[in-house]
Amino acid sequence: LRGSYAPLAPWFERMTVQQLVLEYATPRAGDLIGIGGKELGLGAVNPRTDDIESPVAIVERAKEALEYVPKTALFLNPDCGFGTFSARPMNHLAAVRGKLQSLASAAELLRDEFG
Repeated sequence: LRGSYAPLAPWFERMTVQQLVLEYATPRAGDLIGIGGKELGLGAVNPRTDDIESPVAIVERAKEALEYVPKTALFLNPDCGFGTFSARPMNHLAAVRGKLQSLASAAELLRDEFG
């Protein structure tokens, strides 16, 4: 459950999908990689913590992703779901709202800057 997506890149490129939604909100995912001309759903908030990511931190991560995908191919997402394994309860509604609001605020900041 940890490590770079780099070993999967050849398979990502061969997949006949328009968008890959990948978890990048935690360091365990490793560095960002190019994904062969596909759209990237960038996992930018961690649903397993109660900490609310700041819009500025999300914007910084998105700008890193723009080194690999064009602005028209970048989408901000939470990492995989707000409901997790049975040993990890779901986030409280306040945390979920805060994280989604941070994503929306970051998207507004990015649109203001990049159009």
